[in-house]
Amino acid sequence: MTPRRLIPALAVTALGALALSGCVAKSDAAATDALTVSSTASACDVSGDAATSGTLTFDVSNKGDDVTEFYLLAEDGLRIVGEVENIAPGTSRTLTLVAQPGEYFTVCKPGMTGDGVGRAAFTVSGDTVALTGEDAEQKQQAVDLYAAFVKDQVGQLVPAVSDFVAAYESGDDETARTQFAQVRAYYERIEPVAEALGDLDPRIDYREVDAVAEGLDWTGFHRIEKDLWVPAADALNADGETPAWQDWAPSTTDERAAYGDQLIADVQELYDYVHGDDFASTLADQGIGGISNGAIALLDEVATGKIQGEEDWWSHTDLSDFAANVEGSKMAFSLVRDFAEAQGDDGAALADEIDGGYADLEAALAQYGSLDAGFVSYTDLSDDDKRELTDLINALAEPLAQLTNTVLA
Repeated sequence: MTPRRLIPALAVTALGALALSGCVAKSDAAATDALTVSSTASACDVSGDAATSGTLTFDVSNKGDDVTEFYLLAEDGLRIVGEVENIAPGTSRTLTLVAQPGEYFTVCKPGMTGDGVGRAAFTVSGDTVALTGEDAEQKQQAVDLYAAFVKDQVGQLVPAVSDFVAAYESGDDETARTQFAQVRAYYERIEPVAEALGDLDPRIDYREVDAVAEGLDWTGFHRIEKDLWVPAADALNADGETPAWQDWAPSTTDERAAYGDQLIADVQELYDYVHGDDFASTLADQGIGGISNGAIALLDEVATGKIQGEEDWWSHTDLSDFAANVEGSKMAFSLVRDFAEAQGDDGAALADEIDGGYADLEAALAQYGSLDAGFVSYTDLSDDDKRELTDLINALAEPLAQLTNTVLA
């Protein structure tokens, strides 16, 4: 990361073209209409894989030994349309939501960490449902859904970091290098949440030049990165001036253990925070203004570090961070899009322009790879390639900067 002012935690919503959701007491759902879900350690069995648009009820039973969660995800596999958590072993809870036509996924998450089990396609057909209800209620549902997204990303980050650190501490650098970019994607999608917590983001994600400039102990992802991609003897740090080996040497086995354990502890602190009352209160206080500001903040992450190739200075995996920031930004926007569109023709035109900006940027990134398959090294990009990406970021940033005023109008 590059130095920046701290950005408040985000809040987002899932309305309109997606769905409104809420967790209700089991007795509130109509049993005859319910889809049943059986969650175990290795399966997430749903009684059907299709439904008609409108109010859907999932009656989730935990038949495993760990506390579990159930999610309905949008077609991109990231956006959470509805979720119910903290289902204790041997108990049931009900998720009721209004689902619009589209393609979705169902998944359970025993232990409430990792990427879940039993992910399966789920189709909703029929007509678009006109959403009703008080604006305040819709906004609160929006906050709840963004909280679920953040907890999901951090929940996947925890075991991913544990595996990454295990490889690093054992000296299996080849495996750790392979995992580095993908592990960081979970963090990059929700980075402003950590940035709001004082020194937590610096401990996790500061570059060496930033830590030295601020007199901080240098720890986290980028400290480990330099061990995994040891610089040449004559290399310079990201400031273009400081010799890479000045006041630095590859970590000893004991030092690797200390840096790895610190990263695990810091990520656990982030996990504890997003599952606590303070995070919920912060999101509620931010409201939908925090949503749009979050979309802008994540695009700023790209503009202030990734596009210059300064973030992952030794691994050159900047495009992976770039793509994850864009995904997080697009997520925040997509979840407030309907609030902008509801502001009349100008709001609708703004939403369409932002849609186009994301599409153009994603298409340009796709030329170089993907988060799943990996991206080319940032050093493979020509100056013209970087200029194209910069122009697309600027083209998106201009309408995106108007989003907060529009959704709050």
